[in-house]
Amino acid sequence: MLKKIALTLLGLLMVAGGVALAGGPLGWWQGQPPSDLGVKDGRLKAPSKTANSVASQALLHPGHPMQQAAMIMPLALNGDAAATLARLRQVIAAMPGAQVVDQRPDYLYARFRSRWMGYVDDAEFWADPAEGVIQVRSASRLGRKDFDINRQRIEAIRVALAAAR
Repeated sequence: MLKKIALTLLGLLMVAGGVALAGGPLGWWQGQPPSDLGVKDGRLKAPSKTANSVASQALLHPGHPMQQAAMIMPLALNGDAAATLARLRQVIAAMPGAQVVDQRPDYLYARFRSRWMGYVDDAEFWADPAEGVIQVRSASRLGRKDFDINRQRIEAIRVALAAAR
């Protein structure tokens, strides 16, 4: 009897896992694109209110629940903004699952889609003339936790951008 229950549960778990994996290519886990991205009053959007984002301007949002946890250093601006963002575009284009959605002389917006489940993260980069850096924000569309994927991706972009000079 216990063996039959265990096999039934195992079968259900396998079906559920298959359905979850099938959902990725079908777009079930991509979420809705944010409608409020971009630079407004010299700031990118605030970090998410859960542990699934990073933002170099997180400290500009006093009282935000993820102000400290989401903080990440901005990227270095080497040369003029347009040239740095052109190099940044090349770095991002070479990354798996990346798609540059919008690029202007001082701003770049990219989406990153995970391979198996199809989760989408939105990343923004803004050449901040007052600070002389590239401000960054990267956030998962779905979920309350990203297991530091956004932070790791931005740090990998930082290293690749420095090497691309």
